[in-house]
Amino acid sequence: MNLSDRLNDDMKQAMKNQDKFKLTTIRMIRASVKNAEIDLKRPLEDSEVLDILSREIKQRKDSLQEFEKAGRDDLATTVAAEIDIIGVYLPEQLTEVEIKSIVLQAIQETGASSKAEMGKVMSALMPKVKGRADGKLVNTIVQQSLQ
Repeated sequence: MNLSDRLNDDMKQAMKNQDKFKLTTIRMIRASVKNAEIDLKRPLEDSEVLDILSREIKQRKDSLQEFEKAGRDDLATTVAAEIDIIGVYLPEQLTEVEIKSIVLQAIQETGASSKAEMGKVMSALMPKVKGRADGKLVNTIVQQSLQ
């Protein structure tokens, strides 16, 4: 079952369970997927849906930080719950140790030795960790490894 079908099934189940919050969150995700399908004029593949899910998670994490800074615990709680719901559809996230291992392997493959060659490493690395690691964390680890 692909991700789009899984989102549809989970939306129907949320309707049956009368879980309005989960239903609203899944509908927002499905709307983003549908907009992308309309723009591309074709159904999305799972990797493209994963990109959308990752983007939605990132937006919510950024919002969560801002709400916490502003002391808006009510909004922070809501956004954290949305992150939990969306996170179910993402593949298992890599640990920092696993990311470091993949980064070192990518550095060896590309032969990079300085920060100036960071782009080479990132372009070789990102397809391997796509959807399974936060881009900021990967970027930080690459910078540390190239120093």
